[in-house]
Amino acid sequence: MEDTLVQRAYTAVVEHFINTGRAPHYTELAGALGISVEEARQVQHKAAESAIGCWFVKDTDTVESWAPFSNVPTNYLVTIKGEQKWYGQ
Repeated sequence: MEDTLVQRAYTAVVEHFINTGRAPHYTELAGALGISVEEARQVQHKAAESAIGCWFVKDTDTVESWAPFSNVPTNYLVTIKGEQKWYGQ
């Protein structure tokens, strides 16, 4: 798998967090990257493995945390310009 696709996947997950407050499902990532659903599932795992602070819910393909964001509620609320839709790690 090419490194640029892994980098694009990493960036796409961060951008999805910024825009929506949550991580994309890999089916959404497939659409964003213009690749197959299975390829998106695999590249999302490779992107997480290549970075620090990214992991999945145990034994699933669901993003739990993607630095600096958390996909599950934490005590670290992130508010920007009065809008709170993010959780920090």
